[in-house]
Amino acid sequence: MDGSSAGLIGAVDLGGTKILSLAIDAAGRVRGEDVRPTEAESGPDGVIGRIRDSLRAALAAAGGGSYAAAGIAAPGPIDPARGVIVEAPNLPGWHNVPLAARLVEALGCPALLENDANAAAWGEFTAGAGAGTRHMIYLTVSTGIGGGLILDGRLYRGAGGAAGELGHVPLVANGPACGCGGHGCLEQLASGTAIARQGAALLAGGTAPILERLAAGGEVTAELVHAAAEQGDAAARAVIEEAGRYLGSGLVAFTNAFNPDMIVIGGGAAKIGARLWEPALEELHRRAIRPSRDQVRVVPAALGDRAGALGVAALAREHLTP
Repeated sequence: MDGSSAGLIGAVDLGGTKILSLAIDAAGRVRGEDVRPTEAESGPDGVIGRIRDSLRAALAAAGGGSYAAAGIAAPGPIDPARGVIVEAPNLPGWHNVPLAARLVEALGCPALLENDANAAAWGEFTAGAGAGTRHMIYLTVSTGIGGGLILDGRLYRGAGGAAGELGHVPLVANGPACGCGGHGCLEQLASGTAIARQGAALLAGGTAPILERLAAGGEVTAELVHAAAEQGDAAARAVIEEAGRYLGSGLVAFTNAFNPDMIVIGGGAAKIGARLWEPALEELHRRAIRPSRDQVRVVPAALGDRAGALGVAALAREHLTP
């Protein structure tokens, strides 16, 4: 093992379909990487074996040796203090799985577990778009909406580790039912899933001819609604703009409540661009209170798919190494 491989941190972003593993050096540089399918149907034992093998492959790509520590970003709810995944909706059979302890056994080094949105927030705060801020909110707008809170330079987890569920801020009392048990949550109004649902309603009503042509009888996705809007479909454009206004309502709530320096937005749906962003920013600037409104900046995330892994690596280095 050469000097560049000394003190490597192993980092994993565990998703329902993909495992991303990185070997990261003391300067925060990625020295090795491995990506492979999760194969969630194999259950906790099978997936943990794949995590172990993925981390070993990333280490080999970095030049071999061993890890000083490891961190894993995983969907929640989790108990970070015990390193336990309480339940993972997109990982069948995962109930009270002591994942951190299992990684310690597999790798022979200390390991920690963090919620994936919190880890991505910490990644953007330490090495991405939020570097240099003190009060940052991270919002991921994708199939669902999640988030993480950095308050006075620290990751805020709340009393039981469940803080940052920004997608479940209720906006419309009698709005669409949400998987959390509530109604009218931000996630049900501004996520990729919400845009797709509204797009499907357009097809049922026969009011979106370009979207109908693009869908060609197949599944309606947020990407398809966006493509139709770009090609001049007025109804599809209205769906995205409405989602943007709801997203803006969420930004108003977060800005008024936390007075952040910055809100960083990542996730696939956020890549829709101006059609989603402009109504959101208009809503923020129209309704948020001063001085918070004038102090906050809203920017795109910088780290892409690596945010969670980079964030949990930084946490592991901070808390598990001398």
